[in-house]
Amino acid sequence: MHTPRKRFGQNFLVDDGVIHATVNAIRPQAGDTVVEIGPGLGALTRPLLERLPHLHVVELDRDLVARLRRSWTPERLTVHEGDALKFDFGSLGDGLRIVGNLPYNISSPLLFHLLDFASHIRDMHFMLQKEVVARMVAAPSTPDYGRLSIMLQRRCYMDWLLDVPPTAFNPPPKVDSAVVRLIPKTPAEIAPVDPQVFARVVAAAFAQRRKTLRNTLSSLFSAADFADLGIDPGLRAEALAIADYEALARHLTAHPASTG
Repeated sequence: MHTPRKRFGQNFLVDDGVIHATVNAIRPQAGDTVVEIGPGLGALTRPLLERLPHLHVVELDRDLVARLRRSWTPERLTVHEGDALKFDFGSLGDGLRIVGNLPYNISSPLLFHLLDFASHIRDMHFMLQKEVVARMVAAPSTPDYGRLSIMLQRRCYMDWLLDVPPTAFNPPPKVDSAVVRLIPKTPAEIAPVDPQVFARVVAAAFAQRRKTLRNTLSSLFSAADFADLGIDPGLRAEALAIADYEALARHLTAHPASTG
């Protein structure tokens, strides 16, 4: 019996109803290239392989890697041993369908890592901490809206698919979970801005949530800059839509001299 490892954030999915609802939401088809992150004890792996001739998995835990290799032949299951945060998903081709019950301690950095491979990805279905999913899909001027909402919504369409109680796992986590679908936008659907400048502006705006843009962005934009853009510097970061941050990023790219 495998003992869940705290350092890997292991909570294994054991509820058959939740497992099948998740696989039904993914709807894997025989010709799909599906990649499962953190297959663990195979709760999703098994039903996926009932519908697929072959599956890729990325697993860090050496004991689980050995277990997976004992359970399925390489023709059915390709096991990539290593850290998903460092894995080159582009090496697996295009049209990837990525799935997984993600360890909560790496969910945000892993989502950002996957965005680097967006051009290779068709869709993603993840089980995550419910409060993370709430932040991912949040609208402006709501408490959950923040950096994660903006960075992901700019690049992906997202759907909150189902809620998952702690009792669906062993050991039960201290939090509720949810399943979310992400579909990367095409380049034509994403407003052209320098991604590094955009990320810098968003990070600065949300560095101190309770402060106004006049304070958080004072090193990047002057009062005249805000006036030119028609953005009220007395607002807080969560009041701005993604298009406002894109406008700020474009302005900063065109007028770098305005930075302090």
